Amino acid sequence: MKLMSNTPLAERLRPTSFGEIAGQEHLISSRGVISRMMLAGRVSNMIFYGPPGTGKTTVANIIAKNSGMQLFKLNATTASLSDVKEIISSADGLFSQSGILLYLDEIQYFNKKQQQSLLEYIEDGRVTFIASTTENPYFYIYDALISRCSVFEFKPVSYKSIVPVLRRALDCLNEENKKDKIANDDALEFLASCAHGDVRHALTLFEGAYYASDDEITIEKLHNV
Repeated sequence: MKLMSNTPLAERLRPTSFGEIAGQEHLISSRGVISRMMLAGRVSNMIFYGPPGTGKTTVANIIAKNSGMQLFKLNATTASLSDVKEIISSADGLFSQSGILLYLDEIQYFNKKQQQSLLEYIEDGRVTFIASTTENPYFYIYDALISRCSVFEFKPVSYKSIVPVLRRALDCLNEENKKDKIANDDALEFLASCAHGDVRHALTLFEGAYYASDDEITIEKLHNV
């Protein structure tokens, strides 16, 4: 029996360029504000907010890659100030040559004191800071931190934009499993709609449908799963 990859499908299909991202055209299209910032060679401190599965982490990855900075990721649900300080300490090492980008996910779980402690590192330029949150930052993030960052809203992705992602997922799973399964448009649109704007969730739904189906994924079969 062929062992399936332990890496989630959404991670295996994570975009590596802005052009591969579903949705967020207002931010990362050729006329989007983040794209224009990157083109100008200017990466500022940023706060991304919006629902899960809308591309916040992916955009941070691409910014780091294209800026040449060393990316460090922390999740505020498990990280502490000591983790932040450990990363900052590396600024005096080899990584400082290209700069450090600190990506802090779920920043709303840092309390006010923890958020305040980030200010000195942002103000003296030791790191470029990107935070993300699923909550309204104006209610959950310290005002002084917001005032030092550009705030960008990530919107739920339309089902029409998710469908091409599911087609790429079909090709990926077929290649991995040496299968030739097909999926009709109605089935893909149904799965994309069920995700309610969350691309990651859409991929999870699709992966389940793929392995539960025979040679064809149809909306009739999905209703019976």
